[in-house]
Amino acid sequence: MRLPYVANPPITSNAEEAEILAQTQARRAPGTLLPLDLALMHSFPITDGWNAFMGAIRTRTSISTIIREMIMCRVAVLNDALFEWEQHAPLLKAEGFSEEAMEAIRHPEICPELQKRVLSPAESAVLKYTDAMTKTVKVPEEIFQEVKGHFNDKQVVEIAATVAAYNCVSRFLVALDVGERNQCKCWHD
Repeated sequence: MRLPYVANPPITSNAEEAEILAQTQARRAPGTLLPLDLALMHSFPITDGWNAFMGAIRTRTSISTIIREMIMCRVAVLNDALFEWEQHAPLLKAEGFSEEAMEAIRHPEICPELQKRVLSPAESAVLKYTDAMTKTVKVPEEIFQEVKGHFNDKQVVEIAATVAAYNCVSRFLVALDVGERNQCKCWHD
C-alpha cells in the first residue's frame, strides 16, 4: 500500500464513524476487514458511500452471480488489479464457472474460438461489453445490441453499473497498491 493502512480495527472519533465501521464489519462477517477497507477508512464518508454503492452492486441486482463475478474478474484482468481478481475469482469458480472459462477471461486478449467454446452466448456478450466499457468507455452499437438481446433493460443498466463500479474499484486498488499485489503483470501468464 502506498499509504499506511489504518489500524485494524480503526479508531473512530464519533458515533457516525463508529456506525460506518460497524456496518463494514458486518458486511465482511464472518471474516475480518480487508486491506481495501483499511485503505478506504482513511475517509469514513468515502467508506460509507462505497459500502452503499458496492453493496447494491454486489447484493441487490437481478443479474446472475456468474455474470456479476465474471464482470468483476474481467475488469480486474484488464486493469491489472490482482487483488480484485483474488477476491472474485474464487466466487466465480464456486458458482460453477469452469477452469477453461476462467482461462478465457484471465488473459487480456480474447481468444474468439475459446470464448465461443466455453462461454454461453450471454456470457460472451457481457465479456465484449465489459471489454468495450473498460478499454474505450464507448460501447459499439453491435455489442450493445448483443447484450440487449440477452438481458432486459433493468439488467443492461445493472451490467453497465457493475462494469463501471468495478473499474472504479480496480483503479482505486491499483493507484494505491492496495493488497500490494496490483503491480505484477505476470499473473496473466
